[in-house]
Amino acid sequence: MSSSSDASSPVATEYVVLLSEDGRPIGTADKSTVHTTDTPLHLAFSCHVVDDDGRVLLTRRALGKRAWPGVWTNSFCGHPGPGEDPAEAIARRAEQELGTRVDGIAESVPDFRYRAVDDSGVVENEICPVFTARIRADLNPRADEVCAYRWARPDDVRRAVDATPFVFSPWFVAQTPRMDLYSR
Repeated sequence: MSSSSDASSPVATEYVVLLSEDGRPIGTADKSTVHTTDTPLHLAFSCHVVDDDGRVLLTRRALGKRAWPGVWTNSFCGHPGPGEDPAEAIARRAEQELGTRVDGIAESVPDFRYRAVDDSGVVENEICPVFTARIRADLNPRADEVCAYRWARPDDVRRAVDATPFVFSPWFVAQTPRMDLYSR
């Protein structure tokens, strides 16, 4: 859910939900101001997209991303807006970031929370439920979000994460062993 205080503004402001340490909403903030060296705890989500052949979509974050540029990660992540249903946020973000549609959205790790600092000092500090979804349209990723993508078998993904965790985002490394998708 995006909104703007100035209706004539060409770019709507995206808000994230700020959280207390026990996970209760305590306010909102402009997403563009949240991810810093002192990021407040906020609500997010991660989504692992699978195809009809059982493969999972891995994406490489665009080189221009502020945090973790160029690292491989899960299919996509995002932030539900204030009052936005997680499934609606996932569907919205799949279209915005990957140019695709998803369905069959299911929660995989409802209690995932992490804090990580990238090499530039930018902090991720999120309560970030993890979902899976099925792809239902061709991919057309935005270049400012994704610089590469690959479909892979879940067991190959698990082995790659175990062997070379430094190639992947810290949230993806922490999520993988907790998901049934990668343990089959």
